[in-house]
Amino acid sequence: MSSSSTQKTDELKPRKVSLNLAHSPDSDDAFMFYALATRKLRGDNLEFKHVLEDIESLNQKALQGVYDITAASFHAYPYLADHYILLPSGASFGERYGPIVVARSTPGTDGLRGKRIAIPGKMTTAFLVMQLYEREFEPVFKPFDDILGCVSRGEADAGVVIHEGQLTFAESGLKKIVDLGEWWHQETSLPLPLGGNLIRRSLDPSTVRAAAQLLKESIQYALDNREEALNYALQFGRGLDTPTADRFVAMYVNEWTLDYGDRGRQAVQTLLDRGFEKGLLPKQVHAEYVEM
Repeated sequence: MSSSSTQKTDELKPRKVSLNLAHSPDSDDAFMFYALATRKLRGDNLEFKHVLEDIESLNQKALQGVYDITAASFHAYPYLADHYILLPSGASFGERYGPIVVARSTPGTDGLRGKRIAIPGKMTTAFLVMQLYEREFEPVFKPFDDILGCVSRGEADAGVVIHEGQLTFAESGLKKIVDLGEWWHQETSLPLPLGGNLIRRSLDPSTVRAAAQLLKESIQYALDNREEALNYALQFGRGLDTPTADRFVAMYVNEWTLDYGDRGRQAVQTLLDRGFEKGLLPKQVHAEYVEM
């Protein structure tokens, strides 16, 4: 084949697109992205550079438009909706469970009103739901992995724990005051939407659809090959034993993660609407999803 023919053939090949894919260094996200991270799945024309950061850092980076695809809290979505659109897979929901408010002792008759409460980030959904539950408190913003220590040391009256802390707080000698996911269910009869995956609106539509399809396939692969995906995810479990890690992953990678469904989308919209109605969100937004 002549050099000119080779050049023409190369020109006809679809251009490889490299995308930054940012998510948290937690066992549930590791489980979800296992097939992509280990190249069990490969997009014909897509390649991903995985970036791992805690959820509040991802929220802040998303506000700056740093990553092509990023995990983000639903609390942050109204601030991001002009530049990002939700992928239809990859969300975390709590079905009658979610962030847990813990303390050293049970509060008095005023409950959590007026208390200093440790919060794992200003843009986290945990903060939004805590404000929906009780508006009058003093937030003390701390890294998510220092919430238990902060409360144990007496630097806050209570704290909102996320991630594996929801399963391990008792080991720190703390008591559950309220499960915000259970409270949300009592209020709405809906699961509590915590975070999702967003992709830049400015990307080519074919790239967006291909990325959405690969993410869904990665989640399905992990669910279909649970043992190997869980073994991979254990390295991100921050000391969790296998049964606890398996329980945690099952809480946040399930049928909701594969597809929001009508009820999941209703839950997201309800959270956004209630946050706006209470003056906790800057504008009313309608959640938009990539159409596949």
